[in-house]
Amino acid sequence: MPLIRSVLHMAWMLLTVIPWGLALVFASLWVSRTPLWWFAVNWFRVVIWGTRVFLGVRVQVSGMEHLPLGQTGSAILLSKHQSALETLLLPTLISHPLAFVFKRELLRIPFFGWSMARLDMIHIDRESRAQALKQVVTQGKALLEQGVWIILFPEGTRIERGQQGTYQTAGTRLAVQAGAPVIPIAVSSGKCWPRKGFIKYPGVVQVSIGRPIASVGREPKELMREVEAWIEAEMRRIDPEAYL
Repeated sequence: MPLIRSVLHMAWMLLTVIPWGLALVFASLWVSRTPLWWFAVNWFRVVIWGTRVFLGVRVQVSGMEHLPLGQTGSAILLSKHQSALETLLLPTLISHPLAFVFKRELLRIPFFGWSMARLDMIHIDRESRAQALKQVVTQGKALLEQGVWIILFPEGTRIERGQQGTYQTAGTRLAVQAGAPVIPIAVSSGKCWPRKGFIKYPGVVQVSIGRPIASVGREPKELMREVEAWIEAEMRRIDPEAYL
């Protein structure tokens, strides 16, 4: 049954991303970034609907009150990354335009990557770490000034359920230089949507949003240690079976 569910879900994604992606690319010739972003988020919602219906994956969210919703202030979201699910899910939870920091190779994915290229994201070359860090800070500050929140996965890549990667300081360096608070997020998506492998499984994915952490007067490494400590402790709370 999980195999059949996964096939149906993949078919649903392919069926919807082609017209949505083409429409976004054409619309980008005339439409500004913010309307384009919400057009893209509507596709994310369609995929999450399919995730619930076809895969039997439900989402429980806590800590929404910690997001500065309805405010003009900037924010940098630093999230655990176990699967592609959080990339699709988090924009549907946050009523504020976002810009992801992601590896440049994703732009090569037909339709999805083409759409991402039109949304003014921060796509970096991970082979050139110094240049990537400079790009995150420079482009990130410009986007924050436009009212766009930045979202990063500080471990840099998807991490196996129950494991911990190396937390990089690009997000906290941007936060310190921009004076923006960081908001840590823990996500237990690996329970249902494994890091590798085609088959997904029904169940409940927990999303926990932490309180904003001020960055003014902080050191990037010290600030990231605080973010890391919160995320990893929260992961053990929301998915204790993975850390037995």
